Amino acid sequence: MATKSLKKQGKEIANSNRQLEILSNGIFKSGELPTFKNKISETNQFPLKAKKLEILQVNVGYMCNQVCEHCHVDAGPDRKEIMTRETMQQIIDVIKTTGAHTLDLTGGAPEMNPNFRWFVEEASKVGIKDFIVRSNLTIIRANKKYYDLPDFFKKHNIHVVSSMPHWTRGKTDKQRGEGVFDMSIKALQELNDRGYGMPESNLKLDLVYNPSGAFLPGDQATMEKDFKKALMEDFGISFHNLFAITNLPIARFLDYLIASENYEDYMYALVEAYNPAAVENVMCTNTLSVSWDGYLFDCDFNQMLELPVNSKSKHISEYKEELLEGRNIVISQHCYGCTAGAGSSCQGVVA
Repeated sequence: MATKSLKKQGKEIANSNRQLEILSNGIFKSGELPTFKNKISETNQFPLKAKKLEILQVNVGYMCNQVCEHCHVDAGPDRKEIMTRETMQQIIDVIKTTGAHTLDLTGGAPEMNPNFRWFVEEASKVGIKDFIVRSNLTIIRANKKYYDLPDFFKKHNIHVVSSMPHWTRGKTDKQRGEGVFDMSIKALQELNDRGYGMPESNLKLDLVYNPSGAFLPGDQATMEKDFKKALMEDFGISFHNLFAITNLPIARFLDYLIASENYEDYMYALVEAYNPAAVENVMCTNTLSVSWDGYLFDCDFNQMLELPVNSKSKHISEYKEELLEGRNIVISQHCYGCTAGAGSSCQGVVA
């Protein structure tokens, strides 16, 4: 298990241009597999267009207390990129004027940003319908200063979406590090104690599953039943929904695919599972991603590949909805990950 990010290790693949080069050449350049552009053109879905903005997803920093095996952010304790309060204020100003109904905070571990609580408190005042924090769970038990996070979340009616690779210790710790499973279980129990995840509760607690290897996730509804049964029987834990998310071939997962010689097979699996129905509702059509330094992207994955929005409005400080709505979405071969099978997004299946 790595303890440093790819960037800290000085790996060539940490460079977004190198990742895009890999995704554009080889089996795609030779024509062995169709590029994503050519594939969606077959079903008259190119160019992919942005619709009305519904979700503002904000990455408040790449710092994290974990170094997970497949992290597409390449987050870790050594990543110092962190959003300032000034940028947070610019986002709040935009929320006041936009029609977006969901604010989705992510990282890294978003709770590690020193201005995280201020941001939540201020953003809570501007009428967001669904306020999501994507928590890795272990942060709740990582340090005494985070022990009250369940109470803080409850106070602001935060919708907690938590990473949980599996209901068993072995598979979870393999992907996320030794001891992660036990800390996650403890954190989930604490959230349950506050009313989170209970059947009739308005305190939403959802889990996110992504595969531990070079394969696509199974049926989301079936996995949700399995997760609920196992976590209830073994630990008395309840939660609302399970989101099954396909691993995208970027950053650490791309590094893993190449090192394990699974890259071509995985790309074949993604292309063969392509579902044109999933294209209609991919997250980039109704979501805007904001980076830690305020730049705008079509999705969190494009943010990591440094593919900015195709618009004159490129930074939150110059946000203009009329320039962003209807824009052509920037695509590459990693987009197959969101359109395989039932589709995949930060909210789970889309088709």
